[in-house]
Amino acid sequence: MPRIHPTATVDGSVRLADDVVIGPYCVVEADVEIGPGTELLSHVVVRRFTTLGEGNRVDPFCVFGGLPQDLHFDPATETHLRIGDHNVFRESVTISRATKPGGATVVGSHTYWMVNSHAGHDTTIEDRAVLVNCVAIGGHATVHQRAILSGNSHVHQFVWIGEMAITQGLTGVAMHVPPYTMVANISNLIGLNRVGLQRAPDITEEDRRQIKEAYRATYRSGRTPAEALAEMDRWTDMTPAAAKFREFVRKVIHAEGRYKRGLCAPRDKRRH
Repeated sequence: MPRIHPTATVDGSVRLADDVVIGPYCVVEADVEIGPGTELLSHVVVRRFTTLGEGNRVDPFCVFGGLPQDLHFDPATETHLRIGDHNVFRESVTISRATKPGGATVVGSHTYWMVNSHAGHDTTIEDRAVLVNCVAIGGHATVHQRAILSGNSHVHQFVWIGEMAITQGLTGVAMHVPPYTMVANISNLIGLNRVGLQRAPDITEEDRRQIKEAYRATYRSGRTPAEALAEMDRWTDMTPAAAKFREFVRKVIHAEGRYKRGLCAPRDKRRH
């Protein structure tokens, strides 16, 4: 049987795995599902249309599935927040549900959210991403797997943060960040995430060499992004890791609508 503290308020329709723990003064609304091994420590609010998978740990004062911070959103619209497995949410994390009918804000698995971090409506936070204290992610943004957003970093709406990218503290990101790179200040790309690439157990020496070549083609050759992409398309036998950099560039070049934001670049080499 789930362990529910007597001071908690849990709607009778909530679907709970047998070993879920719901601590003091938590509130769990209707249309919620919580998977095995998940624990809400205390004072956690899980709002309608939220799903939490297995083995999540949720510290006090987190709010999941809150209404989107969108002035045009109708609260009667059924939208969702879907959270995967084995995530850690420290104190006061907030994640909004989506805006479009049937849509979902999505959090993967094995992510780590530090104090006061926030993800807005319609965002996607992929596996093993880390959000440090007071990170704020705008609506419709995507943070790809193993990215690290350092303290007080803010991500603009409709921005993509590439795999294993990292921001310095107090960074504002308003343009797309390629995989494996570092960003500081306001969308100022300052190089590759060399430490992350060196430490990643699945990144080989050949991967690192090819990623460096792709980075040079994009940022140090004098080419436009389209020209750099054409050059990379002529390369043969790209490793899957290096190909992720190339395909991210391609996606940015062909982005449409509000996603057409261009690549982050050094301040003196801004390109769109």
